[in-house]
Amino acid sequence: MRGDVTDRPIEDYAVIGDTCTTALVARDGSIDWLCWPCHDSPAVFLRLLDEDKGGACEIVLDDVRETRRAYRPGTTILETVFVTATGTLRLTDFMPLHPLAEVPDEGPDGAPHGRIVRIAACEAGTVSGRFRVRPTFDYARDGAVLEPEAGGTVLCRRRSKPEGVRVAATVPLAVLGDRVEAAFALRAGEGVSLVLAHRKDDDGDIGHAAASLSATEGYWHEWSGRCTYDGPHRDSVLRSALVLKLLTHAPSGGIIAASTTSLPEAVPGTRNFDYRYVWMRDASFTVTAFVNLGYVREAAEFLRFLRDADHSRGRDLELMYGINGRVPEEEILDHLRGWRGVGPVRIGNAASSQHQYDIYGEFLVALHAFLDAVDYDPPVKVNDHLPEALGHLTDHVIRCRHAPDHGIWELRDETRQILHTKGMLWVALDRAVQIAEAVEVAPPERVEEWRRVAAEIRAEYHDKGWNPRVGAYTQAYGSDDLDAAVLRTVLFGAFEPDSPRVAATLEAVSAGLGDGDLLYRYRNADGFEHPEATFSACAFWRVGCLALAGRMAEAEPLFARLLTRGNDLGLFAEEIDAGSGEQRGNVPQGFTHMAIINHAVRLDRAARHRDAPMDEPFRQAVGA
Repeated sequence: MRGDVTDRPIEDYAVIGDTCTTALVARDGSIDWLCWPCHDSPAVFLRLLDEDKGGACEIVLDDVRETRRAYRPGTTILETVFVTATGTLRLTDFMPLHPLAEVPDEGPDGAPHGRIVRIAACEAGTVSGRFRVRPTFDYARDGAVLEPEAGGTVLCRRRSKPEGVRVAATVPLAVLGDRVEAAFALRAGEGVSLVLAHRKDDDGDIGHAAASLSATEGYWHEWSGRCTYDGPHRDSVLRSALVLKLLTHAPSGGIIAASTTSLPEAVPGTRNFDYRYVWMRDASFTVTAFVNLGYVREAAEFLRFLRDADHSRGRDLELMYGINGRVPEEEILDHLRGWRGVGPVRIGNAASSQHQYDIYGEFLVALHAFLDAVDYDPPVKVNDHLPEALGHLTDHVIRCRHAPDHGIWELRDETRQILHTKGMLWVALDRAVQIAEAVEVAPPERVEEWRRVAAEIRAEYHDKGWNPRVGAYTQAYGSDDLDAAVLRTVLFGAFEPDSPRVAATLEAVSAGLGDGDLLYRYRNADGFEHPEATFSACAFWRVGCLALAGRMAEAEPLFARLLTRGNDLGLFAEEIDAGSGEQRGNVPQGFTHMAIINHAVRLDRAARHRDAPMDEPFRQAVGA
């Protein structure tokens, strides 16, 4: 079915998952990306990054004429309809995630089964074709041995390790070279199922595929039913929430930034990075988005992750974490050519060693939102360590307030006095004070120190961040470079949204970094040869700034237009090529989907209070 087309557009991919890992499914039904058993495990299928060397799980049908697809409402269950010359087939793809009889106070809220289930049903006429399964273990660095088993299953195991994938189907399986095939010929009303199982003791249990589908649909309907948002664009908001839920790792409570590695941000270019880790910044954004939709448990689960990952209670807080430990050293897989030949393919992330001091503000925004959502009565394990953690985090802020850093964009050249970082340091102390005003976490003299230092930081960046030559707040002290991240600081209250200088900055950023509705992060040199695409979240930040400035007549239609920039399923990667409209970067990208949620909430609340000015607590509550 792929014909001569290789390396499908990034927007061709849908995502399914089970809150342990995710898989990407192309428009033609090929599963081209899967890391098992966790988000950051080595890839089993990676044709996404190398058409020839990377494995996949395909469905190959005879003479396809038309394809359409959609998620079942309120779920992550994907349905793809293929119209062939002789009939119509519906392919249902999901990763089983069953409800628990009783959800514990902490830990997973569902039971993942470590499987992918594919159910193909002929709805009209006749359809013939086959499933093809070709695993390429450890990023295609390890060979696969295919072993037929009693009972008709096939075990595809790694050559060098006792690990593998078991294939089961309701039709006979055949081993053909390096792949397993399941051929079928269906008439209307007939179907075939394929199960991929990762656990050693899982025989595929092919006879219960329909029951597993029903249970999984029940889990997602219950989860979606708890979304408290009922404003405009609710379908987009809920789809974004479901994406964020898929980016969680239920066993640990961690939240990763994106499902993939090395999808390029620039074509041509070398801006290819691994986003399958827990960034403090991105995870904190996600916590705020979850809280805005009533998903307080997911926020508490991330605090559980931090409690287990950072035993220092904030004293040694890291920029990013692996799901089950430290982020591995960055490594280039030079045997893979990369998506559309744009390399390198990287695993691990060198940015883990950078200094990015804005993370203290990001985390305290999320912590403040969570505490407010639970009326400052958090679980005991959070409450017991709150004073100590808050003390460590504010100590960090005070120590690094004058230090340069790499900033939110993880610039890989020199460190700078970055305005966004300075604004987020003020935000950190501001939220610490608000927490202290609600619950006793520090002595009065310590809280007064936080207020004093916060005022000093704010006065400094208002003075040194303004560039009269440019007529805007710029990226760093003394810099002429514009930076869309400055808009984020407005959203968190670090600047007054209706001040003349902020208005001038918004206009300068729109003119200097804008391309229609889209925005680039910045345009200055950053150590890479080729410029990147526009950054999707930045465009939503502009929406937020317009709303806070009372410019709703501009903000609301801009938000609606931006939503159309996603793919046909409402999914977004990190960036968008302004010329072609194609998605760029890793997908699905939590950063963008958080922005969709938070700005839908912001616009809805602003619309409900058109005749009354928004107070400061409202401005701060929504997030970016």
